[in-house]
Amino acid sequence: MANVESTPLTIIVGSRGSVSAVAAYPRGFRRGQHDAVILAHGAGNDMSSPFMCAFHEGLAARGLLSVKFNFPYTEQHRRAPDPAPVLEACYRRVVEAIRQHPRFAPRRLFIGGKSMGGRMASHLAAAGELVDGLVLLGYPLHPSGKPEQLRAAHLERVKVPMLFLAGTRDALSRLDLLRATVDHLRSASAAKIALHIVEGGDHSFNLLKSMKRPDAEVREELVDVVARWIAGCA
Repeated sequence: MANVESTPLTIIVGSRGSVSAVAAYPRGFRRGQHDAVILAHGAGNDMSSPFMCAFHEGLAARGLLSVKFNFPYTEQHRRAPDPAPVLEACYRRVVEAIRQHPRFAPRRLFIGGKSMGGRMASHLAAAGELVDGLVLLGYPLHPSGKPEQLRAAHLERVKVPMLFLAGTRDALSRLDLLRATVDHLRSASAAKIALHIVEGGDHSFNLLKSMKRPDAEVREELVDVVARWIAGCA
């Protein structure tokens, strides 16, 4: 994008070496004057997926410091995701690196991601990581075909605002269960909890061909929703 600049980063994540990351920001970016959002990829892709790139660049174009990164297994070109403690430790190091980077010093810091990446971000927030909010893109509320196995108990420990974005055809987040989860969180928390639904969207927010709406248009809508929500959390 013409109005977006980017900086490649290498982040040390401990005994497993380092991972690649990219920080994107609007032209004219000034240290300490912008909010940041870090988004992690889902289990089946890395940070270079079209989905991740659309959000990464789109949020930067809307005035945010936008950061994406690889988990160790994708950095090492392995297919199977690392165990949750490894993923969480990596995410924590990325958060620390962005906070401490002399070029950035974000005003506020939001974390989240696509599916598994968002779930790992929610684990950090539930454990007390000091962030200003969660952006959950296709939160995997339960395994596919197993709606009884909810992954929601830890969300009650999150004390910051949360934004859930979900499609009505998401096989990993049955809509009635997600609505019930959001309603419960709203009743149990003083924080702002928001839910944005994409009619006809699947787990990656792709629509049925019969709806005749390009994926790129849907992603632009979602980027707008995220940017407005972050601004509204001020």
